[in-house]
Amino acid sequence: MTQLKTAKKPGAVSAAKKTLSNKGKPTLSIVVPLYNEQDNINPLVTAVEKAMEGMAFELVLVDDGSVDATVECVLALKQPWVKLVVFARNFGQTSAMAAGIDAAAGEFIATMDGDLQNDPTDIPRMLDRLKKENLDVVAGIREKRKDGMVLRKIPSMIANKLIRRLSHVQVQDYGCTLKVFRSSIAKNLDLYGELHRFIPILADMNGAKIVEMNVKHHARQFGQSKYGLSRTLRVASDLLLMAFFIRYRQKPMHLFGSLGLMLGMIGGSISLYLAALKVVGEDIGDRPIFFVAILLIITAVQLITTGFVAELQMRTLFQSGGKRPYVISKCYLAGKVIPAKNIIG
Repeated sequence: MTQLKTAKKPGAVSAAKKTLSNKGKPTLSIVVPLYNEQDNINPLVTAVEKAMEGMAFELVLVDDGSVDATVECVLALKQPWVKLVVFARNFGQTSAMAAGIDAAAGEFIATMDGDLQNDPTDIPRMLDRLKKENLDVVAGIREKRKDGMVLRKIPSMIANKLIRRLSHVQVQDYGCTLKVFRSSIAKNLDLYGELHRFIPILADMNGAKIVEMNVKHHARQFGQSKYGLSRTLRVASDLLLMAFFIRYRQKPMHLFGSLGLMLGMIGGSISLYLAALKVVGEDIGDRPIFFVAILLIITAVQLITTGFVAELQMRTLFQSGGKRPYVISKCYLAGKVIPAKNIIG
């Protein structure tokens, strides 16, 4: 049974006990993916504990194959309200977030980065707004970002604009990890690959009501950033996938059939033209550029459609087969090893 951090403030004790009496489940689960964040563990846990005082909550930390002492630093804490999920190797931030959400027991789930750039004091405000306005997701907008202009801010602005244009989901800051969800929405996001940056789109596809609000943002104090310009290309390729899901995930033939008909009409028209030339006596066998162009078009279409079909097959595998895009090495609760099945169904 999950043990929880309970209120210390006198005025909040009764509310905390009421939450605890509900089969010991926390009101809120805070999910934090970690990768080589050993120096951030103590300040992170301290900041979360202080921000959540007066609330029954749990902190779900997911170590994504760190090669430093991140796991050891978490185990040294032995806090009864800290869950630790350790991956067998590095699977990426999306898989870490998916594992944390799977392990979360709270009625509401918050996600944040482990580098202390997100501020946990924003979570109670976001949760309060979600409850009062009967929302499904409250997403953060990083106010006065403390990131570099060239490597972080400019690529982020370009990516956000492209995502909004292609998805028609008007979220201002797709790159902000700090979000609060209803558990029913978070656990049906079907995260895999590198889709964590498109969580608002996935939630919108499930009919979620989403709003944004300004949140604090801090400069990284310890460790190194895992972001760079190379991620921009991955965002662009994933954005094509999300555009495909939005428009064609339930009707892929509308895409493939339209492409096939269009290419068939072009090919048929060219064939009729060449046949007419042949009838009037012209030689059409010495036009290699025609065959090169046709080969390039066919190859491009095959590559694109094969990629889409492969993504659909992978999505079907994870949804219908109960597969997960990660492998867990060990799980801990309050510093003690527990079976993974106890926290991840």
